Amino acid sequence: MYAALMTGMDEAGEFSPDRQRNIDAYVLRQGLAGLYVGGSSGESGLLGTDELMAQQAVVAESARGHDARLIAHVGVPSLRDSLALARRAEALGYHALSALPPHAYPFSDEEVLAYYRELSAATALPLIVYEVPIRTGRPFGLDTLVELLEMPGVGGIKFTSTDLFKFSMLRRRCPESLFFFGFDEIYITGAALGADGGIGTTYNILGRLYAALDAAMRAGDLARAQELQDLSQRFVEALLEIGVLPGMKAAFRAIGVECGPTRAPLTPKIAEAEAHMKALLEQAEFKRWLA
Repeated sequence: MYAALMTGMDEAGEFSPDRQRNIDAYVLRQGLAGLYVGGSSGESGLLGTDELMAQQAVVAESARGHDARLIAHVGVPSLRDSLALARRAEALGYHALSALPPHAYPFSDEEVLAYYRELSAATALPLIVYEVPIRTGRPFGLDTLVELLEMPGVGGIKFTSTDLFKFSMLRRRCPESLFFFGFDEIYITGAALGADGGIGTTYNILGRLYAALDAAMRAGDLARAQELQDLSQRFVEALLEIGVLPGMKAAFRAIGVECGPTRAPLTPKIAEAEAHMKALLEQAEFKRWLA
């Protein structure tokens, strides 16, 4: 179970190493397997390559001495920038890479395959490919996903789609691959269908809860898993009222972790975002899961 790590910003919306360390310290206390750095949850689509490299370095330093594995998300539209991010992560001691498919234009499957082929060959790190139709605007076909997973250097997939039948078929076709499920609010369904773990935004705040949810599923304790998933869904519902990333930043501030704002144009949908999240997280059933 990996937190899709948030990014610390100063009040002007610039990357803040100090506030990144605040986030890292909190998340690393939660007993997760590791951190997924530089992904959509970290506002990577609004950051420059230099900022993403700076974040990689700060997180690598924060994780030193912790039992945490680091996955660097390097999937930006430019292959050249993705390769630079991948090589920087390898030099910093990251354990794996991941990448959105190129997403600035309606790339063909052949172009996407060529992108991943070059990226997977650029370092010795295993690559986690990514199926996320809500971000790319289109799902990959099953055969394309199989071809991706069978590429040399590809170790698995982050599957953020509600097409659970395709998830199941892909698992049967690629039994040696790792499967990470990406929808926090329905993680229980991915786990029931054989996901090896999850990568999620709300794990930043409630990582202990998600670790317990995964453990309950592996122990066959469905009632406990359903109870924990219900809490997860209540938290996600609150975020949707605010906007997911602004809501997460508000939740961090509400529990005393200074992380700064989201970068424009991301803004909260409601004025009282922090009070809203504070009221939720002060409820006993949530408070017990905070690190």
